[in-house]
Amino acid sequence: MEISFKGKTVLVTGAAGAIGKGIARDFCVNGGKVFVTDLSQAGVEATVKELQKLGQCQGLAGDVANEADVIKIVDAAKNAFDGKVDVLVNVAGIVGQGAVENLTVDEWEKMFAVNCRGSFLFIKHVVPMMKQNKYGKIINFSSKSGKTGSALMSHYSAAKAAIIGLTQSLAYELADYKINVNCVCPGITENTGVWSNVSAGYIKNLNLPREEVVKKFSEKVPLKRLAAIKDVVTITSFLGSEGSDYMTGQAINITGGREMH
Repeated sequence: MEISFKGKTVLVTGAAGAIGKGIARDFCVNGGKVFVTDLSQAGVEATVKELQKLGQCQGLAGDVANEADVIKIVDAAKNAFDGKVDVLVNVAGIVGQGAVENLTVDEWEKMFAVNCRGSFLFIKHVVPMMKQNKYGKIINFSSKSGKTGSALMSHYSAAKAAIIGLTQSLAYELADYKINVNCVCPGITENTGVWSNVSAGYIKNLNLPREEVVKKFSEKVPLKRLAAIKDVVTITSFLGSEGSDYMTGQAINITGGREMH
């Protein structure tokens, strides 16, 4: 199936990270008018500079958990191209580790602020445009840990489970406006900041060298490898395309078979 985003404006959060940039690149290469955001202005500028060699791309930095920043970003995305946002991809997120009794309230609240409030705010301010146009694709980022909780990651698992509930609720709420809402649930994905942070935590907590940590987690996967960035990019692009028109409210596993529900 040929995927084309010609005539579509795509807003990608967390686009300075490995997965977010890969997703933005794929939409750009396939004809989309892509607007990117991330917390770091330097990261946004680097992503825009790279993607403008491939297609149309603009961006603006901001904090996804700050409503004023989100409003500025959504307005900038709307004004950058065709006065609309057709596809929203909520990639921005953080990860953390720690025994539940050692987690602080600030750590818990920050996890939910970035992973949940950020997605909510972008959806809140993009949906009116989508309703007006009677079209939209919203792709949220959950995790394998949102399906089956991970030890030492209770706050992260809880936040990612909340994203699945948000996705399902909005799928019902927005269906009459021809707005599809789905989410992806990647497993451990190599060559990403999240995996670097998580593996560093496991190296410390399990007292194992990095290669043993990778082996330990790969052996749990039926396909015997960690996810690659392209695995996540491919599914996300499909969910943003016309090929997913009859899919909504789904939480798609990208786990090599480790998660099967």
